[in-house]
Amino acid sequence: MTKGIRERLRLELTGIVQGVGFRPYIYRLAERYNLCGWVANHTAGVCVEVEGSKPRLRRFVQSLSRELPPHAEIHSLTTEQIALQGDTGFNIRQSDTRAAPAAALILPDLAPCDTCLRELFDRENRRFRYPFLNCTHCGPRFSIVERLPYDRANTAMQRFPLCKDCRAEYTDPANRRFHAEPNACAQCGPQLTYCAADGTPLAGGDDALWQAVHAIRAGNIVAIKNVGGFQLIADAARSAVVALLRQRKQRPHKPFALLYPDIKTIHRDCYVSVQEEEQLLAPERPILLLNARSAASDKLCAQVAPDNPNLGVMLPSSPLHHLLMRDLSRPLIATSGNLAGEPICIDNQDALQRLAPVADGFLVHNRGILRPLDDSIVRVMDGQPVILRRARGYAPRPLGLPDRPSQAGPILAAGADLKNTVAVARGNTVFASPHIGDLESRIAMAHFARTVGDLTRLYADKRADLGEPRVTCDLHPGFLSTRWCQGRDSHLLQVQHHVAHFFSCLAEHAAPGPALGICWDGTGFGEDGALRGSEFLYWGGRDKVRRVACLRDFPLPGGEQAIRDPRRTLAGLLFEHLGPNTLSSAGRYGALLREKFSAQDLANLERILARKLNTPICSSVGRLFDAVSVLLGLAATTTFEGQAAMALEFAAQGSEHSTSYPFELNQEGAVWKLDWGPMLEALMKDQATGATIPYMAIAVHNTLAQMALSVAIRFAEKKVFLSGGAFQNKRLLETTTQLLRKAGFRVHSHSKVPPNDGGIAVGQIYYARCIGTNTGPSMENGKAEREAQ
Repeated sequence: MTKGIRERLRLELTGIVQGVGFRPYIYRLAERYNLCGWVANHTAGVCVEVEGSKPRLRRFVQSLSRELPPHAEIHSLTTEQIALQGDTGFNIRQSDTRAAPAAALILPDLAPCDTCLRELFDRENRRFRYPFLNCTHCGPRFSIVERLPYDRANTAMQRFPLCKDCRAEYTDPANRRFHAEPNACAQCGPQLTYCAADGTPLAGGDDALWQAVHAIRAGNIVAIKNVGGFQLIADAARSAVVALLRQRKQRPHKPFALLYPDIKTIHRDCYVSVQEEEQLLAPERPILLLNARSAASDKLCAQVAPDNPNLGVMLPSSPLHHLLMRDLSRPLIATSGNLAGEPICIDNQDALQRLAPVADGFLVHNRGILRPLDDSIVRVMDGQPVILRRARGYAPRPLGLPDRPSQAGPILAAGADLKNTVAVARGNTVFASPHIGDLESRIAMAHFARTVGDLTRLYADKRADLGEPRVTCDLHPGFLSTRWCQGRDSHLLQVQHHVAHFFSCLAEHAAPGPALGICWDGTGFGEDGALRGSEFLYWGGRDKVRRVACLRDFPLPGGEQAIRDPRRTLAGLLFEHLGPNTLSSAGRYGALLREKFSAQDLANLERILARKLNTPICSSVGRLFDAVSVLLGLAATTTFEGQAAMALEFAAQGSEHSTSYPFELNQEGAVWKLDWGPMLEALMKDQATGATIPYMAIAVHNTLAQMALSVAIRFAEKKVFLSGGAFQNKRLLETTTQLLRKAGFRVHSHSKVPPNDGGIAVGQIYYARCIGTNTGPSMENGKAEREAQ
């Protein structure tokens, strides 16, 4: 009876529906069911109008979510019946930029698909060796989008008119490049140029690529412009070249990432699980941290990752990478194109100036990069991939939060000063920026400000009824991100560092509380001015967060200076434990320190500790790890964040036992303190009796895990959330998690949101939405014991 009745439906779809071949998919679906109408992008997503018989319309709607293109996601779908229009066909309309506030989700940049790669190396294909080929399933997205909706005219490709052949592909519904916005070929698209160190062009097109290949083979350092920015490329087997790169880049010890030609070569040099191989081959193409095989030393020089048993490896993320690796067939250093403390270069002229002291040659192209995207970093821990640096391949995928209508207004979060990211929230969705980096230079702060403007322009809903986004930032008064925010919002909400860590993990798991948070890292500014870093936090789900436990405090002589020189941290630890005159005593502790300091330095340290001159109080797991690392002879001074603590983790790698050292849990007022003194005594006793370094390093990790368990048992909250940079330590994370789970706790840790300061902005937003109406302190000391229910 209903077969001949025609209807017309209007569908509004949001989600990842732009840049994934979604309009061509809708076109083909409508053709299959013989429906008339149109589809168009708009700033909030995709709009579809379809007209036809009622059964066909029903099958069309039912099929929508069953056969989605790769990478597409539908987050919402609304349908309404509208008046018939009498269309005679189905077409893709020009995008509507007036439909709604910007809300469409942009797909991250993705590695070439297998079909594009076959074309890249097919001599009979017109795109043979063309380094910018792509289709609707792969290629640049976020790095080239200027504004929404995602149309060619709104991207860096707008300056490249399509040639006849590319235009035919772009308009052919049967072609996989149907409405592929970055579509191009060697006739109409971007081109390579190879330049000398002074910027003089030497070759173009494929000859430019060959010039770069010859330069790398000859032992030169070449800056290449990849998808999200410049990379410095060098032969990883040449010690002299790698040493020169370290000297020029001002990076003496921090490991370099490696670009490998294929998965087989990675298996040769690293231990790779099935899950790790999946991450390496995924279209996001992150740098993956892997345990190196001993055979790797035959192919790679020691300077690639000094004193580090792990390697950061990745597979090609772009056609240009694939071409380089096909021609060179060897592991290459592929590190960010910047100097220490600066963001990566994305502009040709900027790179020729800033990287001139580093690179011997430049492989550039004329497609614009509209926002920098570092390589993402992932490590598989506790059976899941954990994003340690979220950038290319992952940003700007959104994070959904639990529904809290009363806190649905737009929010901007400024994050922290290390590993900075910023984020904006619109409704129940958080959009976090790609990794920005450490805010320690004028260039870095300019990049921070641009990213804030870019993210708010793309995603912060500024309708008149909502107003400008509320702003939230860290509590630390010295943070440049905090200072930037001050004066920009009269209702600025400052969230304590570890509260933000806690809430970043809660946000990832969409958890409403109650919960216990264990937040361990290097440094976080407390409301009382102390340098925290071992916080146990309790949140009941409505009230403020309570600080319930931490490590026993110890002084940090010199403050920031002690972070760079962890010998000072050890001196502060011993001074706190043993009291005045410890450093200059004739006992074993004094003898230990005399091996590490001159007599004059020791006298100065003892003086400033006794008088409390520039000796902030610290309760940091990261600093405790630093001190133990120095005690065991694993580190002295450091040149990058976390270096000493990483040395302790590496010392524990490859060996197993369950022994731990003693410690005490004592109540001091409203807060319980974990006393590391007994552990220190037992550790030094082991050291004096000849225990091996791996044995002692493992015992320290086990002790920290036992400390976490003791507090969790004391407060009996079954949901436990682990966050903070210390949980980038695979052994610490897994040992702590296993102990807690064995005792019956439900343990949650990070995967999509970095556990380090790269997740702070997400935590600030979730805190602001949950309990941020009160702009007072975000944390209060007090017992977290729940009353009997």
